[in-house]
Amino acid sequence: MKAAFSQILNVADARRAAARRLPHGLFAYVDRGSEDETSIALNRLDLDAVRLAPRILRDVSTISTLASILGREQPLPLVIAPTAFAGLVWHDGEFALAQAAAKAGIPFCVSTQSITPIEHIAESGAQLWFQLYVWKNRQRMLGLLERAWAAGAETLVLTVDTAMPPNREYNIRNGFGMPLKASWRAGLDVALHPRWAVGVMLRALLTGGVPSYAHYPEAFRSRLGRETLSDEVALARDVTWTDVALLRRQWRGKLVLKGILRVDDARSAAEHGCDAIVVSNHGARNLDCAVGPTQVLPAIAEAVGGRMEILADSGVRRGADIARFLALGATGVMIGRAPLFGLAIGGSDGASRVIEILSSELRTTMGFLGSTELRQLRETLP
Repeated sequence: MKAAFSQILNVADARRAAARRLPHGLFAYVDRGSEDETSIALNRLDLDAVRLAPRILRDVSTISTLASILGREQPLPLVIAPTAFAGLVWHDGEFALAQAAAKAGIPFCVSTQSITPIEHIAESGAQLWFQLYVWKNRQRMLGLLERAWAAGAETLVLTVDTAMPPNREYNIRNGFGMPLKASWRAGLDVALHPRWAVGVMLRALLTGGVPSYAHYPEAFRSRLGRETLSDEVALARDVTWTDVALLRRQWRGKLVLKGILRVDDARSAAEHGCDAIVVSNHGARNLDCAVGPTQVLPAIAEAVGGRMEILADSGVRRGADIARFLALGATGVMIGRAPLFGLAIGGSDGASRVIEILSSELRTTMGFLGSTELRQLRETLP
C-alpha cells in the first residue's frame, strides 16, 4: 500500500478526503443526488436491509472472485461506470480511471461526455465500453459510434433513464453547472482549494485550454463554459425503442441498456436483442422518487435472467454491497462514485486503492458467508 493512502481504509475515508481536496461545487456534483435527495438515503437503506445468511463449516481457504461478464472472464465482478467530467476531478482523469481498470482487469466505460477522447483512453490498455446519450441528430450519433468502435470499444451502454435534465438545485446554489459559469462564489471555491486549482485546472489550461466534450464533433465542440454550438448534438428527448432497434442493427458488439427498473422494460430489452441491462436508478441522481435497484432486481432477474446478463449499480460503498447485488441476481456490478473519490485523492493510484478495498471487502464477505465462488452468493439469501 502506498503511504499516501495508508489512512484510506474504506470508501467513506476516500469520500471524506475527496471532499477536502475538490472544490465544494465539484464535489457536490459528484456526490449528491437530485431534488430532496431522498433516494440517496433510500439506496443506502435498501442495501443495508438486504441481509445474507452465512453457511457455516465451509472450507473457505480458497476464495475466487472470478467473474464472466458479456463473455469475458475477469478477476472481479466489477465495471467502472461512465461518469461525466472525471477530467475535472483529476488531470486526465478518464485516462487515470482507465489505468486503474486495466490494473484490476475490469472494464472501463467511457462517457459520451468525457473530457478525454476515447482514442487517448484506449492507450491505457483497459477493456473499453462506451456509454451513449442519444443526440438529436441520429446520423452524427452513429458517426460517434463508429469512432468508439474504431478505438476498440466493443460494448455499447445506452443510458435510458435520462429523458429530462435532472433537477439538481445545489448546482445552482454552488455556482456549478454545465455550462460552467464564472461567479464570485465559484471563484472563491476554487481559491480555497489551491491543490486542485493548480493540479487540475491550471494544468488543463496550460496543456489544452478550457476543457470541452472530447467526443462532440469538432465543428460543434464548445468549451464547458459555453452553451453547445449546435442543437444537433443536444441530448434527444424522443428516445424510444425504435432507437434501441436502430442501435441493435448498427452496433457490431454487445449492447447494454442502463437504467432499467421495471420487469416489462427488461423483457422488452431482451426482445430487442440486448445482451445485458443495468438495473439502476442512476445513483439517485435523476428521479428522486424512483425505486431503488434492490427493490426490483430479484423480479427482473427471475423474468429475464436466463435470456440476458444483468448488472446493477447505485449506492455501492462496501464489498458487502457487491455481494448483496450478486445475491439478488446480478452477474456484475458497476461502480461510479467510489472510484471517483479515489481518483480525486490520488489519480490512478487512488482509484486503484478504492478498487482494492472493495475487492478485499468482497472476499471477506464471501468468506464469512461460506461462499468460495460468486455464484454461491445467491444461496445466501435467507
